[in-house]
Amino acid sequence: MTTWQPSSAPVPDGEIIIERGSTAKDVGPKLNRSAADIMRFLFLQGEIVTAVQGLTDDMIELYAAEVGASVHLVDPGEQQEAALLAKFFDEDDQDDEITPVPRAPIVTVMGHVDHGKTKLLDRIRKTNVVAGEAGGITQHIGAYQVQWNGKPITFIDTPGHEAFSAMRARGADVTDIVILVVAADDGVMPQTVEAIEHAKLAEVPVIVAVNKMDKADANPDRVLQQISEHGLVPEKWGGDTICVEISALQGTGIDELLEQVLLVAEVAELTARPTGRAVGTVLEANLEVGRGPVATVMVLKGLLSVGDTVVAGAAYGKVKALINDQGKQIKKAGPSTPVQILGFSEPPFAGDEMRVAHDLGHARSLAEARAHRARLIGYQPAASTSGARLEDLFEQIQRGETATLNVVLKADVQGSLEACTESLRKLERDDVKLVIVHRGVGGITENDVQLANASTATIIGFNVRPDRRARELGEAEGVEIRTYEIIYKLIEEIQSAMLGLLSPVFEEVVTGEAEVREVFRVPKIGAIAGCSVLNGVITRGSKVRFLREGTIIWKGTVTSLRRFKDDAREVQAGFECGIGLSDYQDLKEGDIIETFEEREIPRTA
Repeated sequence: MTTWQPSSAPVPDGEIIIERGSTAKDVGPKLNRSAADIMRFLFLQGEIVTAVQGLTDDMIELYAAEVGASVHLVDPGEQQEAALLAKFFDEDDQDDEITPVPRAPIVTVMGHVDHGKTKLLDRIRKTNVVAGEAGGITQHIGAYQVQWNGKPITFIDTPGHEAFSAMRARGADVTDIVILVVAADDGVMPQTVEAIEHAKLAEVPVIVAVNKMDKADANPDRVLQQISEHGLVPEKWGGDTICVEISALQGTGIDELLEQVLLVAEVAELTARPTGRAVGTVLEANLEVGRGPVATVMVLKGLLSVGDTVVAGAAYGKVKALINDQGKQIKKAGPSTPVQILGFSEPPFAGDEMRVAHDLGHARSLAEARAHRARLIGYQPAASTSGARLEDLFEQIQRGETATLNVVLKADVQGSLEACTESLRKLERDDVKLVIVHRGVGGITENDVQLANASTATIIGFNVRPDRRARELGEAEGVEIRTYEIIYKLIEEIQSAMLGLLSPVFEEVVTGEAEVREVFRVPKIGAIAGCSVLNGVITRGSKVRFLREGTIIWKGTVTSLRRFKDDAREVQAGFECGIGLSDYQDLKEGDIIETFEEREIPRTA
């Protein structure tokens, strides 16, 4: 038998970088081999590939191990992006040249929903934010800077609902100090634990604000006990976690809390270079009518000015305007300053790093490289047009197919879009696949309706509405458009719809058990079993299993049931009866007739 022998040419020393999805034609030369060598080797492993067919990670690694090469797999475009960053951005050099100065601490307020995070900021900022939120729940990240005793403090308010855990994680990544708000009457809750984990991952100090001390059932000692179980031991118990008792409603304890924030910031010696090209993080981005793409950015170092060329993810542009947290236009923004930037080519994704580039050409090159890389990484075949609308899903399941629910998802801002996406993905099950055909920021347009119609998708809008033309087209084409303003309702309604349309799951419940005592042969009817009901109830028409020595030998139904000479609908345990089975005649004394029914098991989330 012909065997494959590797080429005698030595493989290159050191780690060889190979892009995922590379073809045999691409990989061969990097390992001093031909495409034919790789194809022959994989053929002997049971894999038939062509020279221009993309290889899986396992194929590349298997061949590399065979020839003794050390390879490092990277995403498509990752190398080019790294090269562009090194070529166009030299902020590390600037960090060495420019003397850093003290900066304002960036404080993230975290905690469970309805524990008073936004109310606390409301007190600090002397404004009313809660009233503007749908349902009193914070839907987006808000960033604000306040002055206390002549010193600035920057706050990030992160939503408390569990669907926004990714947004809270981002908040912890850009923060210096975390204020963990815990209600004294409620204690540590699931999202409180999540916030603690995010803070630990970010390795930032945590100050615990025990809120709602004005309530009669407030129990701060229970809160301290609970947080200590998660590694936050209070100072008065010998630990290093600062705990402050406050009432955001009455305004008590706020001064002490801010004093502790500045004390922790002073110990941390927070500094950043005040000049040079700015670097920051995108907290939020959306598309606004009349203003275009608007991104909320936290400047981390350097000086951001109007007219600077910026790039964040696949978005780039010139800064047309900078707007601070009070809605006023400013010319410059230094470290620890949250600003809205107008001028991006498209809304960047929340969490993207924002950098100032040398010129527009450099920014465009990097942005286009990132967009190309994102397309390569995220490339998937177009969603199957066999997807079903919500009302058609059950029919698809009954045909024995794996049901597919196609969705076009639109939201007002990137953070909400991300949260809705994660929430919907968690609802996916083995028997109902959820495919997000398209997701984006902005109102529901005619293009969205046409795409949904072509892919048999349902349009879901969060804090957005369809315009008149989109609504009319949706009605004409029969495209379902569902809009929501509170994420609770979106999750609950889609979950209920999906659970209700899943194929029902049944379990067999034994309803009665009878023992055959004697067999009667009746002309034209056949064998009738004279039985004694041992347990439960034997019901006419119920499904039945016929057991002999514990083995199921037949399944059918009870066709006739009699007590003496009278027909009976059911016979209880302890009574005797005659049972006629649908089409089974091989009855013997001592056999067990077991009746059962199939009951649907309720779906759970």
